[in-house]
Amino acid sequence: VFALLSLHLFMYGCNLYMWKSTRINHNFIFEFSPSTALKHRDAFLMCTTLMTTVFGAMVIHLLLRAAGFSPVQVDAIPGIIFMFFVGLLICPFDIFYRPTRFCFIRVIRNIACSPFYKVLLVDFFMADQLTSQIPLLRHLETTGCHIFARAFKSPHPEACHSGRLYVEITYLISFLPYWWRALQCARRWFDDGDVNHLANMGKYVSAMVAAGARVTYSRQDNNLWFAIVLTTSVVATAYQLYWDFVKDWGFFKPNSKNTWLRDDLILKNKSIYYMSIALNVVLRVAWVETIMHFKVGPVQTRLLDFLLASLEVIRRGHWNFYRLENEHINNVGHFRAVKAVPLPFCEIDSDS
Repeated sequence: VFALLSLHLFMYGCNLYMWKSTRINHNFIFEFSPSTALKHRDAFLMCTTLMTTVFGAMVIHLLLRAAGFSPVQVDAIPGIIFMFFVGLLICPFDIFYRPTRFCFIRVIRNIACSPFYKVLLVDFFMADQLTSQIPLLRHLETTGCHIFARAFKSPHPEACHSGRLYVEITYLISFLPYWWRALQCARRWFDDGDVNHLANMGKYVSAMVAAGARVTYSRQDNNLWFAIVLTTSVVATAYQLYWDFVKDWGFFKPNSKNTWLRDDLILKNKSIYYMSIALNVVLRVAWVETIMHFKVGPVQTRLLDFLLASLEVIRRGHWNFYRLENEHINNVGHFRAVKAVPLPFCEIDSDS
């Protein structure tokens, strides 16, 4: 949980640095106040503080175990760290980036209450981040279950990893981020009347079907479910790749002066865009590993799951840059954001 969260913060810091370097007006796009908006150094500081604290807790945990303390005593340390960061997030005092923390809480509230709030760009941008953190949400559910099981001295702590309730919660967590995002698309269609939002909603519905099929296949390993998983995942991936490149990044414009791209590019080296297209395709099909069922041990399986989850976070950070680059270019093209403030009067030719 902490590693994936820290990696996401690091990728967001990289995004902030690149947006600033390329003069993409991300504060205007997100409607952030420049005086309180997070800078790339702040994001790097936050992820470094997070991982340093977690690493220190791990060292203390190992030292206490080596000193002879029982697992019941020392296993409370992760729960304490988790509760500390939750308390810091909702802390009302003006410390540790309160405007950013409260903005994050407000956006999460808007996402969780979809479609009852008008959807802003920052809302659906954050909801897209959540769709890439489904493994984190699953581990968060398991972590919370263990904390409450120990707090209430539950006689069946193994229920956190098995049982009907666990399976139902796994399905719910796998669906929820996509469900929120689909509801946001429905609300945007209701407000704007643009059928593209309904098409975008279809993308998240296909992702929900594919995610549910993969969860079921992990528990019912047979040829029928393998075929269902393969079909639904291929359809969802093709849908997502089309939307990534054509709608979100604005690539594959017909008759573009930049082959397979768009007319306006911020990065000078066009080869970076082609490499990014290839990288996004590779990372989008990483789900293939989840249906291969390699014969490895439980530790290797957990490490492999963590690697795939990390690759998805990296892909999302990579996607973020081009998504905002395309938004910035569209804003400039429609005069919603300009590089120079126009004069309030018409210029008169000096020869007239």
